[in-house]
Amino acid sequence: MIIEKYLEDYVIGESHVTTGRTISEADIIMHAGQTGDWYPHHVDAEWCATQPFKQRIAHGTLIFSVGIGMAASVINPRSMSYGYDRLRFIRPTFIGDTIRVRTTYKERREHKKTGYGILVELVEVLNQRDEVVLACEHLHLVELSNDGRAV
Repeated sequence: MIIEKYLEDYVIGESHVTTGRTISEADIIMHAGQTGDWYPHHVDAEWCATQPFKQRIAHGTLIFSVGIGMAASVINPRSMSYGYDRLRFIRPTFIGDTIRVRTTYKERREHKKTGYGILVELVEVLNQRDEVVLACEHLHLVELSNDGRAV
């Protein structure tokens, strides 16, 4: 879906929650193959059985990339991703866990590029128990409107 919004059009505090997606063993194996991260925490069930969590843990980078993809449902031609800050892997995600993503517009601020500002969006990945397993801030570079409204 395409929705044009200028920076001033975003309402601070507004939140959105996605539907769920269950993390599978295939997700973990494919991510390990794509990244080269074959650490036993992710792929060795026997070794993991001897560790505190007793089961394989999904890569934090897998949960990050899947979560960001789940939250990307609107194309705004007035905005582009500027990067991510404060990325934290808070709790483990296991095979069979179902994740959802809650995004909240947190802050609007000026940017040195004339005609643009930064929208800070809090991204929280939740498991089926509504526990936050991952959190980060997604920074968007967004055009200011032409009517001169301030950030």
